[in-house]
Amino acid sequence: MELAGRIAVVTGAGDGMGRQLVHQLMASGAHVAAIDISESGLADTKATAVADGVRLTTHVVDVADEQQLIGAAADIRAQHQTDHIHLLFNNAGIGGGGSFFTDDRATWERTFNIDWGGVYLGVRTFLPLLVAADQARIVNTSSVNGFWASLGPRSPHTSYSAAKFAVKGFTEALITDLRNNAPHVTCAVVMPGHIGTGIVANSRKIFTGNSSDQLSAVELAGARARMATAGVDVDRLSDDDIQQFVDEQARHFAEKAPTTAAQAARIILDGVRADQWRILVGDDAHELDRRVRSDPESAYTVEFYDSFTSEVGWGLGGL
Repeated sequence: MELAGRIAVVTGAGDGMGRQLVHQLMASGAHVAAIDISESGLADTKATAVADGVRLTTHVVDVADEQQLIGAAADIRAQHQTDHIHLLFNNAGIGGGGSFFTDDRATWERTFNIDWGGVYLGVRTFLPLLVAADQARIVNTSSVNGFWASLGPRSPHTSYSAAKFAVKGFTEALITDLRNNAPHVTCAVVMPGHIGTGIVANSRKIFTGNSSDQLSAVELAGARARMATAGVDVDRLSDDDIQQFVDEQARHFAEKAPTTAAQAARIILDGVRADQWRILVGDDAHELDRRVRSDPESAYTVEFYDSFTSEVGWGLGGL
């Protein structure tokens, strides 16, 4: 698919891969409707975009809310003066709900409802506009956690992994469904490894409603409890130590990743142009995929994880 002149919808467009997809789509000549829950994030995406002869609209939406998505679809039709779109990038996602035992149900379900529900509702909402196009493509972001439900044997990772497995399975099932019912519409599943984004910090802000980088008293207590569960002697740590640890974890995830958000977006769009249905992003994703396929019985052992991380240098507690 050539991108010039196409109309694309991108969720999670206020930061990270979503922002880079918006910028690179526009640079390729596509018109873009950018969706995100963060108004300030969308403002930054718009402020840093180069709109040379193409249209960019922004829409503040919680992708887990079907009525908000339906309203956005109506706004997109009006603002882009169209009855169709060509590309749908269901990219929005957050981390959280790691443990089915120790994390509260609301956090678990909020994570699942965004990471899976946002994809499901996105396809439901925009499918009529995709079918109305002469050629269209659905691009759903899963993760390496869509084929490996883990961050390693020491870190529960249930909600995010369950959601990403659902995204992968749904997208693969759509291949046949679309072929039989709307053959001019195709789909692709994206499985990134560790990409340098702000998902760690942004997820915390979404869950807590605290837009500040400074942790509240409740957040400090929660972080202290999680660290204690992981075996850290938190009695020796002050609140400032806890704050510094959380800040460093978020910074390390964003800045020390083997693949940048811009590189990830380029790989995704190259895959879209080449009509690939399975797009792995990052050397770590390719290597982990190879290892899991070659020895699935060992995929959740300490030895598997330690061998993988020692070779690729990857292993932060979050994707």
